[in-house]
Amino acid sequence: MKFLDQAKIFLKSGDGGNGCVAFRREKYIEYGGPNGGNGGRGGDVIFEAVPNLNTLIDFRYRQHFKAEKGHGGAGRDCTGAKGQSLVIKVPVGTEILADNEEKTLIKDMMVPYERFTIAKGGDGGFGNASYKTSTNQAPRRADPGWPGEEMWVWLRLKIIADVGLLGFPNAGKSTFLSAVTAAKPKIADYPFTTLHPNLGIAPIDDEEMLIADIPGLIEGAHEGTGLGDRFLKHIERCAVLLHIIDGTEEDVAARYKAIRKELKLYSKTLADKPEIVVLNKIDAILEEDVQEKAKTLQKACRKKPLLMSAFAHTGTKEVLRKLLPYVLELRAERNSKIVTENDDV
Repeated sequence: MKFLDQAKIFLKSGDGGNGCVAFRREKYIEYGGPNGGNGGRGGDVIFEAVPNLNTLIDFRYRQHFKAEKGHGGAGRDCTGAKGQSLVIKVPVGTEILADNEEKTLIKDMMVPYERFTIAKGGDGGFGNASYKTSTNQAPRRADPGWPGEEMWVWLRLKIIADVGLLGFPNAGKSTFLSAVTAAKPKIADYPFTTLHPNLGIAPIDDEEMLIADIPGLIEGAHEGTGLGDRFLKHIERCAVLLHIIDGTEEDVAARYKAIRKELKLYSKTLADKPEIVVLNKIDAILEEDVQEKAKTLQKACRKKPLLMSAFAHTGTKEVLRKLLPYVLELRAERNSKIVTENDDV
């Protein structure tokens, strides 16, 4: 299934039904009077966040969504039926933005099975029975239904993962994901083998964590160099970032600083997230080089980096255990928010 993380769609709620002009006509009743009913209300457009979706691919083949119109009124004071509301299912973590260069956030669908009415249906028009008065006992006026709301919106998906992987292309992020999870990302010895985010669930100490691997960053990504920074939004909601540095590089400190620069230029919130730094591919370099590069990297990041070889599965368990406390802390915070919101409802 193709991964799609943003889409532009058109929404229109249902128009209200028209009011009816009718008069009571029965045998032996000379002055029946007006009895035209009101029109029914148009259907609403509702978004629902569902946890079993992880892409916006459905919106590639359908961009227009319209709710049902309200039914017209009828004689005998019959009100028209209400139009059926349209429920649009989106993945949890989808942002709904106004069509103004994707800047105005309308709603962030973070809670599973949460519903949000974005466009309300139009009211039904009055039938002639509503205009009956003592001085106008046979009105022939009925109103049309009110039009529904219509708008273009952007949908932008931000994956809700526990851990986000960072690093240059070929740093070993996909190899790490395949080593600790059952995911099968593409792995090759050339840059940008990862073209869209990959997800995997890693078990550790009777717990599980969802890991997101995004395409590698290079210097100038904020200006669109390489694949740019458009995929960074998928790790904005992670509990912790795992920054993987290729140990076979000559200047590991420069590599680390280049990625940190891109994070700061993209988002201060993302740059301030907890970070675990790992020196990868230690099986491909000499032991003395490993220690020297670890010291150089420690000076650059001001913390002791972990040592790992994702290919040889060396040190991967230690890395997962280092990530776990951050994941459990954020998970508890999210659960408390969900409980609070449900209590408010």
